[in-house]
Amino acid sequence: MNTHAIRAIYAFEMARTRRTLLQSVVSPVLATSLYFVVFGAAIGSRIAEIDGVSYGAFIVPGLVMLTLLTQSVQNASFGIYFPRFIGTIYELLSAPVTATEIVIGYVGAAATKSVVLALLIMVTAAFFVPLQIAHPFAMLGFLVLTAITFSLLGFVIGVWADNFEKLQLVPLLVITPLTFLGGTFYSIDVLPPVWRAISLANPVVYLVNGFRWSFYGKADVSVWLCLAITFGFMLACLAVIWWIFRTGYRLKS
Repeated sequence: MNTHAIRAIYAFEMARTRRTLLQSVVSPVLATSLYFVVFGAAIGSRIAEIDGVSYGAFIVPGLVMLTLLTQSVQNASFGIYFPRFIGTIYELLSAPVTATEIVIGYVGAAATKSVVLALLIMVTAAFFVPLQIAHPFAMLGFLVLTAITFSLLGFVIGVWADNFEKLQLVPLLVITPLTFLGGTFYSIDVLPPVWRAISLANPVVYLVNGFRWSFYGKADVSVWLCLAITFGFMLACLAVIWWIFRTGYRLKS
């Protein structure tokens, strides 16, 4: 394992975040804080508790997951797309660096940035709502697992995209709507049976509920099912990445 190559890629990506601190960190934290103010303070005061949890605190895991998913995909997709765009990807592919080391460097940096951002949002949320974490180690584990999984997805999107518009296509038109419809602002148990069944087809439901369980010990679906689906999606992303490097899809052309 070429640890020097991994550290070089990782350090370069983290340095890019420091250069764009306002856009990469401050902007998402402020945007999520507005959700806490509007939904937690204004609307939450008019909504009864959900499963014994105040509405403002109930939506925190979902909002953190919304930011985590979108930022993981965006960070990883831009990280691998930019070298393709300016042509430096050929230097990386010709260097004595394996596909595994490339993926670890880019995905590791993207996941790190997303996890740090999620933790900052949780600290910010504590100023607006009464926040408690029933299972802190499970929360961190689920946070890291989800960040890695969607950073892998972002890596795939970054290889697939052939322009900057496509980089935003999946986060804006797929992930964000699925997260809003995945129980971020409500419990799917309050839905009519038909709509609840439809919601269970949304994979983000399991991510949000698994993460919410780590906070309050309560979820609308089985926690083990949440973990199984997350692991399954991660393995699917790894399989696609393996195929990309195996065939050179949009990397060598």
